[in-house]
Amino acid sequence: MINIDILPDFQRVFMPGILERAARAALLQQSAPDADLTLVLTGDAQIQALDRDFMGKDAPTDVLSFPADETDPETGRRYLGDIIISVPCAEAQSVAAGHSLEAELSLLVVHGVLHLLGHDHADAEEKERMWAAQSEVLTRLGISPTIVHE
Repeated sequence: MINIDILPDFQRVFMPGILERAARAALLQQSAPDADLTLVLTGDAQIQALDRDFMGKDAPTDVLSFPADETDPETGRRYLGDIIISVPCAEAQSVAAGHSLEAELSLLVVHGVLHLLGHDHADAEEKERMWAAQSEVLTRLGISPTIVHE
């Protein structure tokens, strides 16, 4: 199950179908189609607080992933963790890059899912693998893989 939580200020961008489709495409591409996760759409203040408290960076960012990789004792399903996305940051990035908010949110969801599944981009080799996986998923979603941020 993909749980979606959107703060009231961002209900206007509520796109459950688009968000869920991006998450499912990434899970399928990574051979984890039955895993569960939570997507949270929030603002810059909340994501900045999380970035500061958990990552040591006191600045807003576009997406954070908090891996859990636990098994739900009631369902036996794998719970991967939480993905937090800043709507204002996503909106600004989509405008700056000249593509739709839907494409930007899809990219951020895919990026977050890949992090939950252990991908990283700290070194060149892993970044290449992660970007290749992102590009493949985005292409399957009909989104140009050139929207990937550095």
